Amino acid sequence: MTITEVSKKYGISPDTLRYYERIGLIPAVPRNRSGIRDYDEAACGWVELMKCMRAAGVQIDALIDYVALCQQGDGTAAQRKAILVEQRRQLADRMADMQRSLDRLDEKIAQYEEVLLRRERELTQMSREQG
Repeated sequence: MTITEVSKKYGISPDTLRYYERIGLIPAVPRNRSGIRDYDEAACGWVELMKCMRAAGVQIDALIDYVALCQQGDGTAAQRKAILVEQRRQLADRMADMQRSLDRLDEKIAQYEEVLLRRERELTQMSREQG
């Protein structure tokens, strides 16, 4: 696949794809005879993984370390797992914070709904009394 096709498929700009490759988030993408990137299944797998991880808020430095360890082979499995476990812990903490924020917003919205409902009842009562 060309960089344009990959860009469209994953919703990542070509510039971002080049950047990810340049900093090591995506291992070197194979190139055709003309030197144009030719994303194969493995390269697309890396793009998909990085998109997922970045959407989850995983830090670029951790991902760079992870990819570098992957390229070193099976001997780094424990280190790679440790990176993923730590990133999962951080994500779970962020999700818990977000849930607390969501709960607080729900409380505030409920308060406004109570106020509006009370005001609506008052207006209805006033209308009945005047009519």
